[in-house]
Formats: sequence, structure tokens, C-alpha cells
Amino acid sequence: MSRLGGAVENGLHDGLSDMCLLEPLEEDAFIDNLQRRFQGDQIYTYIGSVVISVNPYQSLPLYTHEVIFQYRSRNIYELPPHIYAITDDAYRSMRDRNLDQCVIISGESGAGKTEASKVIMQFVAAVSGKGANIDRVKEQLLQSNPVLEGLYIHGVIKNKNFNDFLFTAFGNAKTTRNDNSSRFGKYMDIEFDYKGDPVGGVITNYLLEKSRVIWQSKGERNFHIFYQLLSGADTSFLKSLKLLRNPESYAFLRHGGCSHIESVDDKHNFTVIKNAMKVIGFKENELSLVFQLVACVLKLGNIHFQHISNFDGTDGCKLINEEEVDEVCDLLGCVSSDLIDALRHRSVRTNTETVQMDLSATEATYARDALCKAIYSRLFSWLVARINDSIRVKSRGKRKSMGVLDIYGFEIFDTNSFEQFIINFCNEKLQQLFIELTLREEQEEYIAEGVQWINVDYFNNAVICDLIEKNNQGILAMLDEECLRPGDTTDQTFLQKLNSLCCTHQHFESRGCRKTQSDRTLPLDAFRLIHYAGAVTYKVTGFLDKNNDLLFRDLSYAMFSCSHPLLQLIFPEGNPQRSSLKRPATAGSQFKVSVNDLMRNLKTKCPNYIRCIKPNDYKRPGLFVKEIVLHQVRYLGLMENVRVRRAGYAFRQIYEQFLYRYKMLCSDTWPLWHGTAKEGVARLFAKLGVHDQDCAFGVTKIFIRNPRTLFCMEDMRKLKMEDLATLLQKIWRGWHHRQIFLRMRQSQIHIASVWRKYRARKEFLRIRHAAIVLCTYTRGWKARRLLKRLRFERQCVWAVGVIRKYFFGWQVRKEYRCKFRATAGPRIVNFLHNALRHRYLMRLREHLPSLSPTDDTWPTPPIIFHSLSEQLREIHHKWRCEKFRNACDQATRNRMREKVTASDLFFDRKINYPRSVSHPFIGDYVNLRQNSKWKKTACDTNDQHLVFADIVMKINRRNGKMVPQLLVLSTNALLVLDQRTLVIKYRIPTSEVESLSLSPFWDKLVIFHLKKNGGDVLTKKGDFLLSSDHVIEIVAKTVLLVQNATSRRPPVYIGTQ
Repeated sequence: MSRLGGAVENGLHDGLSDMCLLEPLEEDAFIDNLQRRFQGDQIYTYIGSVVISVNPYQSLPLYTHEVIFQYRSRNIYELPPHIYAITDDAYRSMRDRNLDQCVIISGESGAGKTEASKVIMQFVAAVSGKGANIDRVKEQLLQSNPVLEGLYIHGVIKNKNFNDFLFTAFGNAKTTRNDNSSRFGKYMDIEFDYKGDPVGGVITNYLLEKSRVIWQSKGERNFHIFYQLLSGADTSFLKSLKLLRNPESYAFLRHGGCSHIESVDDKHNFTVIKNAMKVIGFKENELSLVFQLVACVLKLGNIHFQHISNFDGTDGCKLINEEEVDEVCDLLGCVSSDLIDALRHRSVRTNTETVQMDLSATEATYARDALCKAIYSRLFSWLVARINDSIRVKSRGKRKSMGVLDIYGFEIFDTNSFEQFIINFCNEKLQQLFIELTLREEQEEYIAEGVQWINVDYFNNAVICDLIEKNNQGILAMLDEECLRPGDTTDQTFLQKLNSLCCTHQHFESRGCRKTQSDRTLPLDAFRLIHYAGAVTYKVTGFLDKNNDLLFRDLSYAMFSCSHPLLQLIFPEGNPQRSSLKRPATAGSQFKVSVNDLMRNLKTKCPNYIRCIKPNDYKRPGLFVKEIVLHQVRYLGLMENVRVRRAGYAFRQIYEQFLYRYKMLCSDTWPLWHGTAKEGVARLFAKLGVHDQDCAFGVTKIFIRNPRTLFCMEDMRKLKMEDLATLLQKIWRGWHHRQIFLRMRQSQIHIASVWRKYRARKEFLRIRHAAIVLCTYTRGWKARRLLKRLRFERQCVWAVGVIRKYFFGWQVRKEYRCKFRATAGPRIVNFLHNALRHRYLMRLREHLPSLSPTDDTWPTPPIIFHSLSEQLREIHHKWRCEKFRNACDQATRNRMREKVTASDLFFDRKINYPRSVSHPFIGDYVNLRQNSKWKKTACDTNDQHLVFADIVMKINRRNGKMVPQLLVLSTNALLVLDQRTLVIKYRIPTSEVESLSLSPFWDKLVIFHLKKNGGDVLTKKGDFLLSSDHVIEIVAKTVLLVQNATSRRPPVYIGTQ
């Protein structure tokens, strides 16, 4: 879809995709168009080549590999608006036309600037070349971006790399507006070779919000790395850093009252950060050094000072908790007395002498906070430099570059201080650059196309930039002058100087100015600037201290003297050999220089803009608050952008694309135009009656002044497209039905041919089968006749042989009958039988098996003695068993009887029976026969013949409670005794046991069923339920005892019921 197609066709549903076509051009229409597109999940909108991005706060299917390659090498207006489109256009312009590019991303905190930079990096990495070295550079670039900023994605984009983790950890923090707000500015230059493959890059950081290290507002957090270190580091590593895991143990982490965020896994992020740092090239010792400095910042925040009065009447202080200082010194490798002196005293040096002054408790706290901010901010700068060393271009040769600027958006808070003043100054410079470059681009395009340039009236914010940065007269210059001026200088003296020099400026207001002297909305300790985005009130409290950014020299010397390797790198001014009395540059002047350098760098490149907007302050998907969006639209100057773009002509497009879209509106150009595209567009406009003042013909593009002209043409195109669609449907239906007819006719011919083939083959098979049957019957008849003749001949030959044999036998018997006795044959046969039988018996005697009854071997007999062998084998086995029984004593026989009984009862009936086979039945498991108490009790009850004794678990049938008892089986009774006192609780004569019950499973339970009438009084309690490891033995012996007492075997029930 072309740009125009996307803009107009979706205009009724998802809104216009290009705000230049908005009619009428009003704020309400602008906001309504954004809202319609937002509600249709169309979060991107164009203003010419500028992309407006609305944060959806949810995942959308806009960033897959398929979408990336859909936008690759396509015209920016062929597809719906997307960051991929502007990135592809910039990348191809750099690669093919050797034009250095930059992408400027702006918007307030939470609008999705960081995520937009990730999308750009993702697209460039996907569409550039492949190869081992190229992939390594891509990975380092993707890892370096994360290391400083993108921790997690709050519902916008989910990058599969661990991108942006290190910068996120050290440079991002939770604010009231954004859980992952970048608290620093970043400009990344990606460098490419002549083929467009990335070869390296350079990162520049701007103004880290280091005041956050020591203080956070309610509901905000410190930088992510502090919480990730405490949550993710293992216990041994934390112990080596002398840290506790609870964030509330540290003063610098308690101010905001928000140590944990539900949507953030600090523990997991710490692991990913360490992996990302290793990929970039950090060594293990470097990781330890970095985390040692982070730990020192936390521990320094717990140092407190107490006021004391010196002998000379001056104020002094002392440390309350010196043990914290000792632990910090252990981590930094310095002497604790040196660090304590540096925190409690300050040395003032002149050319001739050095004077040491005591610090009050308030001044010492300020010195401690300044040291913490210096350590953290310089560590951050060292990380950036270390990453630059890893990703910097190593090879020589001509290179192209694409810059990505992700910097703080315009900030207007309830209380605005020095940080907001500096941030808004940077945004003023970017807005000035945008207006300048946009107008220049428009003018260059008009000149290149030969269209007359029309001057555009717009708000030039250069006057505000001059008010802030002008040499000697600007606000920054006066702030530096007040910081360097000797004498008693305060924030109020600075404000007074502003009132005296800037009160007549139209964009400056304060209570000291005559024009706003009675304005009650303006505090006495503040001034107001009228920015391009609106009026912002700045409180001057802290301006001088934050601009000075002063770190006492004693602390610099103490840090440089530490043995910690990084401290000597990040505190070079502490080197005594390089000491200087020159005052360091102020924070405002440093930032002014870096911003001007950035502006000069951006002016050398072709700019591309992404304006980020957040739809609500609650990070809620689907919620579009018009008031919040309108405020951002105003301070981003988006309406100004549209007016500049539409100042001359609202729409422009290449002739070929324009004619391709609208040629159906003229019969001369449809369906094919044979002339040039410009002539075709002229013929089309003449046919449609478009006046010359409504359009202009450039060299390669057509320019249309009023969007209504486009809308009219689009309406006509829509009607014409309906007619063309009807024509196409008619032609397609005719072709479709003819194809159906042709297929049906071909099918009919094919079916007829197959049927004829089938019928002829079936007739042929029937005839062939009949012929085969006839042949078969004929061959069978001949074969049977031949077989009958051969059988008759064979019978004749057999009969002749039999007759001949009997005849010869008769002749021999007749000749020799007189020479033999009549009984000789039977006697010889009997002799042979006896000889064979004797030989078999002798061999059997020599090969008889052993006397063990379990030996099943037996010699193999001849066939004629098979039955005899079986009889002898049975006799021999019975004889062996008799001898084995005679060799056993009575006790062994009884145990054998018990084993046999157990086999009869439980074989193939209870699962745990096989385990009891190999274990002998001992009977007396508790050595009861030797117990004197038992002997006395047995004499009294006539139970001297003990059969079984063991501790069993008696189960109460009412509540299932198990009680250990002593079970004794004698020849006369079953006894249950107390296991300690041997007092008889129950005695049941064996004759009173009626039956026993068990289950077929692995359990060890047995139920003794007693007779219900008569019997001993102890039997009236009912059946007994017992559990024992020797349940098989108990049941077998009980069955034998009952059988001996009653001459009947009691039934044993084994079942599941």
C-alpha cells in the first residue's frame, strides 16, 4: 500500500496515517486521529517523514522477523507507518548514497524512547550482512546498548537478546512515571563499512542523574543495580562485599519506600547483567571491582556524623559508626584513618600555605554525599569508556555512520530544579535543530524539484536558547559567574542577578520583574521560563551546589591513594604529582559544551525523527487520555511540524507511483499509458479538472496543495475500483465456470475410456478362466488314468514278492523241520530279554541319583524298559524320603509339617508367602522359655509346651488403635500377655478358634474368629485382629494346634472382604 493508500483508505477506520493530510488542521482533529489509530493498534503515524510513536503498554505483533523483512528495501510509504520504515530508509540512504544518518528520539519519560532505540538496533542487525566477524560485532553492539539502559520491556517490545541490561542496571531507575526510566542521555554512533555491514560503534553519555544516588522521591527507587546486586548475588559474594540482602538496611535505598517492583525480577536480571558484561568483554576481576564500588556507595550512605564543639569554638563532628568505614576501607584497600580524616576535615590550599578546617556534621554529610555521587557517576563513565573500547572500530578505511540519540524528554514537574533546567535546555536545542533542518529539507526539496519556495512563519526558539546559553549574559554564564565569584554567594544572590539582567526578556518571569511582581503563582525563590513547550517554573534552591558539583580535594587524594585499581583511574585529580589549584569546570558549562558538540555532530548527518508519546500516566493498555496526549503534542511541537510540512504543499509523490494509483480515473491513461509519467499525470489532472493553482509539477514529483483534492480523487478511485472489481469478478466467474466445464468434459472422457477398458478386460479374464478350467480338468483326467495304471502295476509287483517270500519260507521250513526242537525260538527270545534287563539294572545301580529328596535326576532308560524305569524311579524316591524322615528328629519333623501346612494354605493365595519359604519357623522369638515369670505362669495355666511367642500389634476394632502385646501359642491355648509384666490379658483355648481370615496382599494382618457360644469368659470380647511380621508362621501353627485339639482343620479364608 502506498503512502496515500494507507492515509486515505484507513482514514475512516484507523485514522489517517499521515498527519499532513489532516483536514481541518486543528488540535482536536490531531488528537482524535491519534486516538482512532491507537484504538486500532496502529501506534505509528507519520508527519511527512517524522514518526509519531504512541506507547501501547502491551505486546503487539509488530516486531517479528516476518515484519522486519516485509519492510526491508521498501519505500517508506509503501507500507503502514512503522519505525522499521524510517530505519530502512535511513540505512539504505547511508549504504547506497554515502549519507551519514542520525535518528533523534524524543519524548517524556515512559513514552517508549528506549524501546524505540531497541527496535532500530534490532532492524539494523537483521538486515545487515552476515559472517562470523559481523555477527560478533552485532552481538557486542546489541549487548552494549543493554548494558546501559534497557532492563525490561513494559508491554511494548520484547527483544530476545539481553539487550540494554548493563546501561539499564547502572543508568535506569523507577520513577513515579516509569518503572524503567533512563536517567541519562545516550548517543550511539554505529559505524559501517562500504558494504553496509556494522564494524563498530561509539557511545556518548550525557548528564547522569547522580543526585538519585543519595535521594529519591516517594514512590521512586535508586538505580536498578543496587537492588539487583542485593537480590541476585549469592550469599558468599554478598559476604565478601560485606553487604546484607535486605535493601532496607541501607539509607540510600529507604528514601523512596519502594524497594521491590512486582513486574521486575531483580534476581534474574542480575544474572543476565553479569552474562551481558562477559559477552562485551569484561573479565571476572573487573566484575568484582565494579561491584565493590557499588557496595562501597551503599555502605558510605550508612555513615552518620555527630556534632561536636571544638576548643576554639568552631563546629566539628565525629563518626557514630566507624565500623562501616572500616568495612569500606577493606573493600577499597585504604587506611581507615585517612578516609575518616578526609570526611571530617577539609584542606584549603593557597600558593604559600595549606590550612586544614574541621567540617560540621552538615558539611561532613555533604562531603559524604558528594563522594558517593562522584564514585557512582565516574564508575558509570568508566563503564561507557570500557564498552567503547570493546565496540570501537578496529580496522582502518572509510566508514559510514548511523547515530541513534536517546535523550531525556521535556520535563515539567511540580518542583523543577537544576536537573530539569539542564534537560529542558537540551530539548530546546533539539527543537531548534529540528525546525532548522526540517525547513532546510523542505527548501532543498522545493529547489531540487523546481517549485517556488514559500516562506513559512514559525516560532523560532533561538531566543530561548540564547537566553540560556549566551556568553556572559545567558543564565548558564551568570550561574557560573556566581559560583566562581568570591564572597558570600547563595542561590538568592543568583536569582537577584537574573532579575537584574533578564527581567526585560519576554521569555523570563520572576517575582523580581515588574511585569510579574504580583503573580501569586510564582514563588519568591523561583523563576519561570517560557519554553517552546510551555512555561516551566524553576526553584533556585540547590542551583549553585549542583552546578559546582564540588568534591573536596582531600577526598580525591584519599580515593587515589587506595589500592583499588579503578579508583586511580576515575580519580586522576587525586594524584599528588598532578595536583592543581585550578577550579574544575562546572556541571552546567560541561553540559553546554557537550550539547553544542552533539548539535554540530547532528548537523553533519541527515536527521530522522521519532516523537514518542505516552497515552496515560498509569501504564495501562488501551487507555488514551486526551489531556495528557495534548500536553505532549504541544511541547513536542507536533502541530508546528505539520504546519511547516504543509506550508507549501500538503502532499507530494513521485510521478510513477501517483500515476500507478490513479490512472484508472482517466480513459486515456487506463489501462496502460505509453508516454512519460509526468505527461500522464498532466493528462489525468486535465481530465479531472484540477486547477493549476492547486498543484505544481516538479522534476520528479507532483505537489498537491490542498488535501481535499486528494480526498476527492480517492473517493473517485474508490468508486472506480468498485466498477473494476465488478468487471474482474465477471471475468473471473466466466473463466472459473469454463474451467469447471473443461474439467467435467475431460473427466467424462476419462471415465468412458476407463469403463471400456474395464469391460473388455473383464470379458477377457472370463474367457481365459474358462479355458484354464477346461485345460485343468483334461490334465487331471489324464493324470488320474495314468496313476491308476501305475498303482495296479505296483500292486502286482508287491503281490509277486509276497508270494515268492512265503514260498521260499515254506520250502526252508519243510527241509529243516526235522533238525530243530519246537521250543528253541521262545527260549532264545527269553534269554535275550533277561540279558538286556540284567545289563540295564547293573548300569542303573551304578548311576543312581543322590539321596536328597529334592534331586530330580534319573538315568535315561531304553525304550523297551520305559514303564519299568518309571516304577523304579517312584520306588527309589519313596525310599529316599523314608530314609530322610528317619534321619530327622521330632522337632525337625514338626517344622517340616508346619512348612507343608503353610504351603497348602498360602501357595498362590497370598503375595508375601514366597518370602517366608526361605526363613525357618523359630517359634520363640523373644526367648520366653527362659523367662522365670513365664515358667510360673505356664505352670499355673498348664501351658508349658510353648509353640510360638513374639511381640505383635493388637488392633482395636473400634478406633483402629494399635497396641503392642505378647502373643503366645501353646499346645492348649492362645494367650495375649502384657509384654512387660507378662500378665495374661486373654487366654483362648485352641478348641475355641473357629476360623482365620487374611487378605491376599502384602499386609501382615490376621483375624482369629472365635466361637460365639460357650467357651471361656475371655472369648466373649469377640474376634481378635493382630498384625505381625510372622503372620504366615502364626496361621500355620494355629491351624495345626486346632487340628490336634479338635481333630479338624479350621478353615482359613483369604480374600479381599
